[in-house]
Amino acid sequence: MPSLIGRREILDHARTQLTAGPGVLLHGAAGIGKSALLAVLTGEAPPEGFVLRAVPVEEDAKLPFVALMDLFARVPEEYVDGLSAGPRAALRAALLRGREPVATPSRLAVRDAAVELLRALAAAGPVLIVVDDLQWLDTPSAEVLSLALRRLPAGEDVRFLAAERVVEGEEPLGMRCCPPGTTALLVPPLSDGDVAELLLDDTGAELPEPAVRAVQDTAAGNPLYALELGRVLLRDGMPFEAGDALSVPPRLRDLLLDRVRLLPASARQTLLVASAAARPTLPLLGAAGIPDPEGDLATAETLGVAAADAEGTIRFQHPLIRAAVYADAPEHGRRTAHKLLSRVVPEPVEQARHLALAHPHADETTAATLTAAAESARRRGAPATAAELAALAARRTPEDRPAERADRLLAAAEYASDAGLRGDAGRAAETVLAEAASARQRVLARLIMLGNAGQALGATGRLIADGLVEAEGHPELEARLHQWAALRHLIGGRPAQASAHARRAADMAVQADAVDTRVAALALLARLHALHGEAESAEAALGEAFGLPVPPDGPGARELVRTRAILAADADRITEAEHEMSGLLGRTGEYASVEETAATLVALIRIQVRSGRCREALDNVARCAVLPVRTGNDSPPVLYAAALAETAGGRLERALELTDRTIRACMTDGDQLFLLRALGVRGRAQLLAGGRENTAAAVETLRQVRRMGETMGIADPVMLRWYGDLAEATVILGDTDSAAEILRAARRRAGARPSVSVQSALDRAEGLRDCVLGRSKRGVIRIQAAADRLRGRSLPIDLARTLIVLGAAERRPRRAPAARGALAEALEISSAVGAAPVEARARAELARLDARRETTARTPNYT
Repeated sequence: MPSLIGRREILDHARTQLTAGPGVLLHGAAGIGKSALLAVLTGEAPPEGFVLRAVPVEEDAKLPFVALMDLFARVPEEYVDGLSAGPRAALRAALLRGREPVATPSRLAVRDAAVELLRALAAAGPVLIVVDDLQWLDTPSAEVLSLALRRLPAGEDVRFLAAERVVEGEEPLGMRCCPPGTTALLVPPLSDGDVAELLLDDTGAELPEPAVRAVQDTAAGNPLYALELGRVLLRDGMPFEAGDALSVPPRLRDLLLDRVRLLPASARQTLLVASAAARPTLPLLGAAGIPDPEGDLATAETLGVAAADAEGTIRFQHPLIRAAVYADAPEHGRRTAHKLLSRVVPEPVEQARHLALAHPHADETTAATLTAAAESARRRGAPATAAELAALAARRTPEDRPAERADRLLAAAEYASDAGLRGDAGRAAETVLAEAASARQRVLARLIMLGNAGQALGATGRLIADGLVEAEGHPELEARLHQWAALRHLIGGRPAQASAHARRAADMAVQADAVDTRVAALALLARLHALHGEAESAEAALGEAFGLPVPPDGPGARELVRTRAILAADADRITEAEHEMSGLLGRTGEYASVEETAATLVALIRIQVRSGRCREALDNVARCAVLPVRTGNDSPPVLYAAALAETAGGRLERALELTDRTIRACMTDGDQLFLLRALGVRGRAQLLAGGRENTAAAVETLRQVRRMGETMGIADPVMLRWYGDLAEATVILGDTDSAAEILRAARRRAGARPSVSVQSALDRAEGLRDCVLGRSKRGVIRIQAAADRLRGRSLPIDLARTLIVLGAAERRPRRAPAARGALAEALEISSAVGAAPVEARARAELARLDARRETTARTPNYT
């Protein structure tokens, strides 16, 4: 079965077009996956029909009627025998059946025979004509097919399916062979994520991250190229590090370089130097000593290999051609190319890289140059490049300098972690932990490994404990380890233990005069206090942190802003939260790590959902999706934010899918905190979906949320609003006694001064309960008061949900106008902010109201 990774959408589109129209022509580059799609579509042909298939090849393109022979090869002989005498003889002659013809058959007669034969087959069952590699169709067969398909009477059950290889940017030529109305579909390149999945599916092995990235860049979405490159990586069994050149297998080289090998030696040398340069240009090649780069590129362009544009920038027709040119060159040729480029490239970072590749041996001068270049790249916001250069520096460090090698590996690990390259970071840190003689370096390696674990901190207890033993006497390192211990306990659902470690981290940071560590510990303390419902303590911890001399544009200051913004949003201070976050993403910029950028986007999405900026929240979900936060895995915070945004402004089906993924990721990581949040979002999505089955599911989900929250001691506003959802769902199911107990427990946990949204959520459920129990007037007053409190608070989704409940409560014969007014306002609000699920509920309630009015109007009044 051909792989359908990344191809479901175009397959569904082709299937639809093939069902609705006369034909489909799939076109695209060699290896892009046209034949795989063709095979799937062909396999779906009805068994009672006929599949006429031809796969022409280049060598046979000049032979007449070869493709027609293939197409009709499996047609039962009785159908050919049933043709009229003239067409039958012409077709037999064309197909070389029976006695050899004395003259070339008339193409017009063969066309007539093809029409007659196709009609006869179609009368017995559906006919599917399949031609792969349409570009090699011989001319006589093409003419017969073209004429026959155009002459078939309307209504005949004959479909045409073909694939054509087309150079990128050009249009397919095979449409002239297709019946009128055929749909041409370009088969696009796979996404990077699809390529990674394809490699894993094909090889069954987790290739190193640098290898996967190199394949993604080089294959440029071409599945054939990606598979060939991945298989040779697996075959070689060699470690692949950032900056290494891909080995291009001979089969691919022969396929890609047949034209290159026709070029003169001078042009091949020009292409080699261009393939080694990061940004090849004609002036750069000239400065490197290439005699006539412009002439060489003009020659290469005539063969479709590479070309220079009007500005002199050189581009290969495909990245794999570039890789193949480099891989095909002898080792000394590559070194010479890098040596030439190292002398002329103006950019220091690129210069250092060429220097290292020109001198592939240990040398302290080269290593020091690479180290400086790595630091420069990181300062300029290129952590992935910095990681590559630092790793090269470590490899070029002489054996008699183990301390310098360890420092360079630690730098490479840190830069890789900033870039989201967890595999690279982990390997470098593990090497230091295994080899370094210095306890300090080993502790630093452990700290990088802790950062590398993401949310999966459950198994890092020994890493922290051993680190604390080696860090004894170094309060700054101890403080950082206690900070990780606090995060580990928080994620593991043990906030009390987390608070103790966070406090210890803050105190030890004071001893060490480590401002950044102290700020991080205080920000974490503020979050923990807020989770316990201790708003004043949270504000005090934040106030202490903001009083420290923190660089305004540093990561510590940004963490404080994120924390304060989230706490403000949770407490319904939406304007303050938006003000805090205003511009933070821009200030975070290219110098932040991938993890920090993701944290900022997640915080922003949470605030945008609270403030009703649903469309912006979904846009930021898309921005999160391209961050390499967890290569090969799902990030619970990012998935949670995506589910939250979909529940607010997207599709509930998608929201439920995302909560499923979040729950699975949390279970894998042992992340209790985001498991709780994901379940809360899931319960809300189920409640919004409506219907008794969904509401019952919401009750089960939210009961689990309640149990987990009480076990963890969580009483923040988010948790309390989920209590409101649980009470509301329980009332809808008619269990008013359980709802009363839930509301009492929620009010105890909320304390004397709950936030407006918490109070309104609880009152909304309480009012609905009153209505169900027959106390409609009191219930409506309570729900109306909840809505009034929400007005002007920048909480449009909360208000719209409350108005929907108000409309349902007012949905009595004598209160229909009031119900309609509440529901119309809910519809207007939710539509304006893009809250699609709430808007759908408002429309459904209005429809129920209209249906009830019509039923009442039709019922005779006998009083």
